[in-house]
Amino acid sequence: MYEHPIRWESRRSPVLSMGGAVASSQPLATMAGVTVLRGGGNAADAAVAAAAALAVVEPGSTGIGGDCFALFYRGADGAVEAVNGSGRSPAALTTERARGKAGFDPQGPHAVTVPGAIAGWADTVERLGRMPLEEVLAPAIALAEGGFPVTPIISRGWQRQEGLLKSRGPAGGDLLLGGRAPRAGEIWRNPPIAGVMRSVAEGGADAFYQGFPAQAIIEALDMHGGCMTMEDLRSHRSTFEAPVSSTYRDHTVYECPPNGQGITALMALNILEGYDISSERPRSVEALHPVIEAVRLAFADARAYIADPAHTQVPIEGMLSKRYASERRALISPHAAIELAAEGRLPGSSDTVYLCAVDAEGNACSFINSNYHGFGSGIVPRDCGFSLQNRGAGFALDPDHPNAMAGGKRPYHTIMPGMLTRPDGSLFAPFGVMGGWNQPQGHTQVVINLIDRQMDPQAAIDEPRFSIFADPPNGDIWVEDGIPTGTISGLAQLGHPVRPASGALRAGAVGQGQIIVRDPDNGVLWAGSDPRGDGCAIGL
Repeated sequence: MYEHPIRWESRRSPVLSMGGAVASSQPLATMAGVTVLRGGGNAADAAVAAAAALAVVEPGSTGIGGDCFALFYRGADGAVEAVNGSGRSPAALTTERARGKAGFDPQGPHAVTVPGAIAGWADTVERLGRMPLEEVLAPAIALAEGGFPVTPIISRGWQRQEGLLKSRGPAGGDLLLGGRAPRAGEIWRNPPIAGVMRSVAEGGADAFYQGFPAQAIIEALDMHGGCMTMEDLRSHRSTFEAPVSSTYRDHTVYECPPNGQGITALMALNILEGYDISSERPRSVEALHPVIEAVRLAFADARAYIADPAHTQVPIEGMLSKRYASERRALISPHAAIELAAEGRLPGSSDTVYLCAVDAEGNACSFINSNYHGFGSGIVPRDCGFSLQNRGAGFALDPDHPNAMAGGKRPYHTIMPGMLTRPDGSLFAPFGVMGGWNQPQGHTQVVINLIDRQMDPQAAIDEPRFSIFADPPNGDIWVEDGIPTGTISGLAQLGHPVRPASGALRAGAVGQGQIIVRDPDNGVLWAGSDPRGDGCAIGL
């Protein structure tokens, strides 16, 4: 498949296998997915098993108090389906109520939307998998009951949010060890979350949304002044949707539709299709400048138009128009950065974990799960062992904005799994790069590495990245170690507000990702996992 000689562009070699592969941000979670594959599960089963394990071993990034999205590629016919496992705001929520006297708190009780992960897991397994949910959740339950050693990276993130958990009432201590975050190498056990998962394994999603966990969620939010009700939880449903997609050099890139931000990467790639990227030296000013500008222009439109399509008309066709991409491309100058990237006139109109799995039959699942800001709100329902997300922080407080805060509505969501197919419709790769606003930027750069530069998946995920970190499209641009100082200087001379991201800052600035590429000739899987974190890929 990769006919070029080994160029040692990566610090790791890719993992090759024939019987299936799983790649996630934590080895124990990857093993959970592999265990399910070995037990007869398919890619969807393995992905949910890994996501559930991550809720145990990486609670400061993901959990059953958060949301999930998935893309599933069916090997038998090449169909791609999207799963929206994001929750909605409480029916009683209004902007005025959320602001209150002190202003809106992005990690307060009114930022908590209904946790969609459990329904997303159960629905994915029921519709797309082939194992009982009880078997899929078994590895995560065993990890929660038996315990595991906390890694240095996870411990560091946990310690940064120790104060948040302590401040959220007595139940916040349920996610602390003797009143503090676990240190690296200490054993963490979480019997309460094992109990919640066991009830879901036996009783399905209803056990979560109508049983003790639901009551504990309402109790915890009431304690902090929230307005969620049992009816908000009982009425929650996942949705199965057609993905949005666009072609890039005759390949098809799939993303989940709004309320997710995946369409941002598609818009950027549409703009970049007009450039001969493969002819430019990687990590050069000439290679990076147009990509940065395309991402900025795509973000300007995304921030203006993405919202819950059940509440407003999202102009997807206009956003993905190749003619519109050509108009936006014309705004890019090779001599200077766009001073202020703004939305165009359309024609006709995190902390997070990412993982993926491919099975021996060629099915693939691209899966992402998140609490949003670390432990999310930091609000922990009593005796449940998880924190509630703060996805409501993704709403706009401007009542005239399409993404305006309102009751019963899904907010703009940053998390986005990706899927890539070849010109003949065969599977190329499930892929993803986690990390808030970084995600569409990571997707864009990874697709370029895979298609234009023909990198293997490990090299593609290792390649140094940039990220408009805090406030896209016009915020500071963080660039990683490995991008030459001459390039950084050149970008600055063009007017880009570049800043170096080195050391521990790298993973936070540019995210972490996973990719599994399938060879169309012999079915061999080439898997890569980001070295910026704890993750790994394992093949069967």
